[in-house]
Amino acid sequence: MPLYFNKTEKRDYSADWVGVVKNSIASIAPHYTMKRQLDDYYSKFYEKEAQRSKKLHANDNRLAKEIALWKETVAERWDSIHVVSKNIDELQDVVTGRKTHLTYVIDEQGLNDAIGLEFVVLNSDPSAEQSVHEVIPFKLVKAEGNLYTFEVAFEPDAAGAFKCAVRMFPKSKLLAHRQDFAYVKWLD
Repeated sequence: MPLYFNKTEKRDYSADWVGVVKNSIASIAPHYTMKRQLDDYYSKFYEKEAQRSKKLHANDNRLAKEIALWKETVAERWDSIHVVSKNIDELQDVVTGRKTHLTYVIDEQGLNDAIGLEFVVLNSDPSAEQSVHEVIPFKLVKAEGNLYTFEVAFEPDAAGAFKCAVRMFPKSKLLAHRQDFAYVKWLD
């Protein structure tokens, strides 16, 4: 602030501040050019999407057909996937500085490891807009037939009021991104 307001009698601005601004433009501007933006789009998006498209269409669209069949199967069975058991009672004793462990056993209805679980922690401050504080993925620890056991251990790292929930989503290494099949189910 003092540098910005360091004006002289001859000038109605701070020459030193203008020097700082010019130096910033000279050092930062090359990173904010249209060429850099296009290079980023090409390397981060266009090139990857072109490679993905090539894989999807190879061998008479074999991968695309496999993904479509997988999605149809998941969609058909989605509503019948259910929680067999859980130890949600531990959520009643969540305390900052102490680990809490949750276990869910899910009947995947023959989908063969096509489900993921996440523990979602929301800020619940009544004076603020609700927002996601943290998302912690469950780990698959056991599979027996259609029954898949998931566990998560978490330790609250901040004081305050939080709401916690468990969400289930379909997962597959065939999908380029989880949003490619945006089903979700909140578990109680």
